[in-house]
Amino acid sequence: APAAAPTTGNPNRRKALTAVAAAIVVAGAAYGAYWALVLNHYESTDNAYVQGNVVQLTPQVGGTVVAINADDTDHVKAGQLLVKLDPADAQVALDQAEAQLAQTVREVRTTYANNSTLKAQIALREADLARAQSDLARAQDDVARRSPLVATGAVGKEEFNHSTAQLSAAKSGVAAAQSAVVAAREQLASNQTLTDGIAVDQHPNVLRAAARVREAYLALHRAELLAPVEGYVAKRSVQLGQRVQAGTPLLSVISLNQVWVDANFKESQLRNLRIGQPVELEADVYGKKVSYHGSVEGLGAGTGAAFSLLPAQNATGNWIKVVQRVPVRIALDAKELAEHPLRVGLSMDAKVDVSKTDGRMLAEGARSSSAMQTSVFDQHAGAADEEVRRIIAANAGPGFKPTAMASAQPSGKVPVAAAPAVAATGSAAAASMATLAVGAGAQATMK
Repeated sequence: APAAAPTTGNPNRRKALTAVAAAIVVAGAAYGAYWALVLNHYESTDNAYVQGNVVQLTPQVGGTVVAINADDTDHVKAGQLLVKLDPADAQVALDQAEAQLAQTVREVRTTYANNSTLKAQIALREADLARAQSDLARAQDDVARRSPLVATGAVGKEEFNHSTAQLSAAKSGVAAAQSAVVAAREQLASNQTLTDGIAVDQHPNVLRAAARVREAYLALHRAELLAPVEGYVAKRSVQLGQRVQAGTPLLSVISLNQVWVDANFKESQLRNLRIGQPVELEADVYGKKVSYHGSVEGLGAGTGAAFSLLPAQNATGNWIKVVQRVPVRIALDAKELAEHPLRVGLSMDAKVDVSKTDGRMLAEGARSSSAMQTSVFDQHAGAADEEVRRIIAANAGPGFKPTAMASAQPSGKVPVAAAPAVAATGSAAAASMATLAVGAGAQATMK
């Protein structure tokens, strides 16, 4: 009998295995196409956290806390009074500085008024000199008239000696009068070096006293600690009655409308990251129902480990390679942030579209304006200048008018134009000395 034909296997099983293999190949090809067309264009990480500016409120002067006007979670406006220190000591210092400024202004006024007195004194000394020179000329005439008569006996020797003594006294009187004129002119020149070419409110003594008033005024108003920015109060540590020193952190103010996200990407993910690429984010606090949209604002200049408190010591013998991460700053859409506020430190999921790599990896150039700025403290300086002007006007006399230079130099700098005036005064004094020298020479010739 013929032998039985060999069994070729289950054809259904073979078809099933073929179908499964085909499905796996198709799925792999589909996933490969999806990765090449979609997934390859995104970099994502869940190591991302919300960051913001934590502005600390620190006193500029020391003092005792007498009032606290804000607590944790409170919303405050920029310039709002948050903490107040005891102003008693600062008020006393301001009163003393204001009194000193008023006294200095009056003393400087006296210096200016002395110029007229010294000029009148010069005129008086010059009149004395003219009288002494007249007496000298008369005495010389008497001696010259009596000298020939002594030999004939018409004039006695005693009378001639008396005339000679009067001539010597007249010469001494002229010399004393000339010295008095020189001294008076020197005194006027010395006083004019303190006053010429400069107004009362620009006098160095006044400016020095005014600077002390500004310092005391600022110290008094710095006893009131204002909010530098608008935001929410956090980490309040100050207590009533606490004695604080300058620079002690009292509380923090956080602007939640100016937060951003720091996404820490692995170093292997940075190859295609560029500034300006769009980012889609999700916050754990809201879940997948809320999506945020932003853009890459910049890449960190170093890894997190490089700036840690204890940097890694990679030169040791037991070295283990650890994948490093670099913080990438992501700016958020302000409208979405206002609709769904975030808090500093919240966890985020970030997905960056890296399909376009024509942007920059590092920022170029410098900022054209300040990144952050507050004008809360500017009003104190302006108010201090106004207080100085008030005190000067109240003590400078009825005819005083503030100089334009005073208003243009609120910082209290001495005007450079004062130097030539002083030099001119010195030249005038030299001219006066020369005039007296000529007069003295003429007198000697007359003798």
